[in-house]
Order: sequence, then structure tokens, then C-alpha cells
Amino acid sequence: MWVKAIIVWLIIVAAETLHGILRQLYLAPQIGDLPARQVGVFIGSGIILGVACLFIRWINPKTYTQQFLIGLLWVVLIAVFEFSLGFALGYSRERMLEDYDLSRGGLMGGGLLFLLFAPMIAARLRQRP
Repeated sequence: MWVKAIIVWLIIVAAETLHGILRQLYLAPQIGDLPARQVGVFIGSGIILGVACLFIRWINPKTYTQQFLIGLLWVVLIAVFEFSLGFALGYSRERMLEDYDLSRGGLMGGGLLFLLFAPMIAARLRQRP
């Protein structure tokens, strides 16, 4: 189950990476960087839910606890990936943390919270306890 969860996380990362590239190329020039990142949280949540729904039966978590732990694994992996990529691209720590600061318009905390519960939501939608 855990290897499958990591494989699905890699699919999520690939889909979110493509989403981020397209957002920066097409949406950010139209509405600005911060609004595009804000909209991107909602679009990204939809992408995550779609991927989770497609693969939750394959992962086959048998309990709510396993579903929650898969979500927790995804959150930890995505946070490590995101901050590593941000540093590799030369973003400052302040710039990356801005995405999590509600007072500055950052909505990524909500996105991570959604990611945490995505396996449980997907299992419910696909009728798996």
C-alpha cells in the first residue's frame, strides 16, 4: 500500500508541476502572480482529488486511519518537494512562506489541509470505508 501511495504522490507531483507551469505561462500574466497562485490552490485541489479518486482503490487503504496516514505522507512529501524546488529555483524563504500566510493572501495551508484529507474524500466518493 505504501509504495502505491508514493507512486500516486509522484503522479500528483507531475500533474501539479504541469499545472504550475501552465498557471505561470497563461494565468499569471493575465491576473497577476498572487491571484494566479490563489486560484491555483483551488485548481490544484481539484487535480489532487481527481488523481486520488482514480487511484484510491488501487492503493487499497482498508481503514480511515490508513487513508489519513496516506494523506499525511502526501503532505510531508509535497512540503519537502515544494520547499526543495523553491530553494533550487532561487526563491527566498520569505517568498515561499508567503504562500502559507493568510494575512498576505496565501492559501497553500488550505491546499495542504485538503491534500491531507484527499484520500479519505476519494475513498468516500469511491465507496471505500
